[in-house]
Amino acid sequence: MKFFGINRAVLALSVARLADAMGNSILFIIIPLYIVKLPSEYLHLPVPVMVGILISIYGFVVAFFQPFMGALADHLGRRKILIQFGLGMIGICTFLFIFADTYLSLLLLRTLQGIAVAITIPAAMSLMAAITKKETRGGAMGVYSTFRMVGFVIGPLIGGFLLDRYGFNAAFYAGSGFIFLAMVLVQIWVDDVRVIFKDNKRPKIKIIDKELLSPGIFSAGLSTFLMASAFSMVTTLENEFNTKLGITAFGFSFAFSMLMVGRLLLQVPLGKLSDFIGRKPLIIAGLILMAPATILLGEVTTLTQFVLVRLAQGAAAAAIAAPAFAIAADLSTSGGEGRQMSIITMGFGLGIATGPLIAGLLAVIFFELPFFAIGFLTLIGAVIVYYFMPETVEGKRVLFKNKTQ
Repeated sequence: MKFFGINRAVLALSVARLADAMGNSILFIIIPLYIVKLPSEYLHLPVPVMVGILISIYGFVVAFFQPFMGALADHLGRRKILIQFGLGMIGICTFLFIFADTYLSLLLLRTLQGIAVAITIPAAMSLMAAITKKETRGGAMGVYSTFRMVGFVIGPLIGGFLLDRYGFNAAFYAGSGFIFLAMVLVQIWVDDVRVIFKDNKRPKIKIIDKELLSPGIFSAGLSTFLMASAFSMVTTLENEFNTKLGITAFGFSFAFSMLMVGRLLLQVPLGKLSDFIGRKPLIIAGLILMAPATILLGEVTTLTQFVLVRLAQGAAAAAIAAPAFAIAADLSTSGGEGRQMSIITMGFGLGIATGPLIAGLLAVIFFELPFFAIGFLTLIGAVIVYYFMPETVEGKRVLFKNKTQ
């Protein structure tokens, strides 16, 4: 099957990412309600604080461990076994939520889930780099990112439905079931790609290798960090938005989901467009659009404005994500894909974790400050990308050519 540059291996990895996103996003809905019914034997903190810790710890663990797991993937030269091990670990941890009866047990499971995802993502992204061609890689990465977004949209709906109808355990069964299904698809459809090591020597487990960390890789990682920071900020300020706009939790969730709608509509087309006009112009355009969209979030006064600005953020994120993943894959070297691709995914994970934290700290001074700060930093990011990111797509239609071309 060939559509937007994907084959069944790309499809299987995309479905695996969808299943992971569904399993994780189901927990987003369940965790706040599940914590309330558990005893807090050791931590006597307000429920919102405990929820925030439980959700944030996952993001920080994923971001911290990815470079280590990327180095392990490069050392072993076997990506598929790491993907399967990570997915299996995620599925088991999700299932074990059924037996969690204290807050600390939930904290342990979320930490283990974060480590498992950190095992899976660099291996999956390095395999994606190996099984896609530069000419169609943007489209393939767009499909991969879109499946992830679909998972984040569907997961909460399934989780909420199962919780209302059948209780907590049904949601945990479903979350783990989706992940084990993904393991089956990966096992059947994905063939590992043999890594050819330089001088036939297996590289040592080296987290930081200056030869692999180019300005292009770093600028792509910075792009995903700024993108994720900008669109995740609003989660901390839900109560403030509801009070300011006079909306309910449903109104906030509707506006919040518009970012995903924007990405779902544009992720694949923009990824495919990057195969023709180049990765760099789309990343720059996405960062430039993300800046005013983020600043305007602090200025919205109606639900309609909130929805439109989140749609704009979604469009900006779609322009950044797939081209950034694609250019990192273009720049990666054989045997170093795990560490190089982990820079991009680590940037995304750190953005998801730090965006809400920055919003909470700066909003204490005044509400609009965090939006101005991140919006300004996003513009600086566009300048950095312009000067330091090389273009990897060749051809007459490329907008920003390298001087050496």
